Amino acid sequence: MQATTLALVGATGGAGTTRTAVELAALGARDGRDVVVVDAAFTTQGLSEYVSGRIGTDLTALVTDETDAPLSAATHPIDVGPAGAARGEEADPPGRADAVPARAPFERLARAKTAEAAQKLERRIDEAATAYDAVVVDAAPVGSNEVVAAVTAADRVEAVSPATRHGRDALQRLRGRIADVGESVDGSIAVARDARAGSKREGLDDGVDTVLPAVDPAIERAPTAATDAGEYVRALAETYERALGASLGIELEEPGLVERLRS
Repeated sequence: MQATTLALVGATGGAGTTRTAVELAALGARDGRDVVVVDAAFTTQGLSEYVSGRIGTDLTALVTDETDAPLSAATHPIDVGPAGAARGEEADPPGRADAVPARAPFERLARAKTAEAAQKLERRIDEAATAYDAVVVDAAPVGSNEVVAAVTAADRVEAVSPATRHGRDALQRLRGRIADVGESVDGSIAVARDARAGSKREGLDDGVDTVLPAVDPAIERAPTAATDAGEYVRALAETYERALGASLGIELEEPGLVERLRS
């Protein structure tokens, strides 16, 4: 049986899509699952920042020059060490959190964004689904061949937007764009940026399935889900179970009085 494939599509640039994808993978690995994040945000290539070491063969190479190479040639473990170490706890999950990043020079990037390469990307996503328990595709706002391929290949599509009025409006535009390519948004995630405001945004989370509380945005602080058990990870766990159709067995902290009043 193939894994569930989830496309996370940003409603705007900088919505927090890549970070959310990485955190979901880390949470799945913490629960003993093998989860891979596939990069379909070729222009920003942000997923590459979450892996350690040199990236030789990347995903764009697999859909252009090295189409016969296995997916594993461009697969790297997501670095969960720094976040765990920063909290005085080593992150050693029983499952795997991997990434297939894009990190390419402009010439290859341009070839990877063609319609022909997008068809190869769909096959690479299918290939990932045969090797992992879950596949999370990190996609930019709809407007390129690789994002359309991600949305088309995925079993489910979740929109990711900032927890702001701008994000709410962008979410509605994204729903329309995804409908234009014959697909639909199955769920939505709003990512908060201001920790002082809590996880709810009065009047801004209408139609949003999950609001993820703010976390330290620094890449070296990710993934929080590798070891933490607080408010952010609880919301992330709800997202994982809803979007990937899986029940997690991780013990998380019960919300405190202040959090219950806030929600």
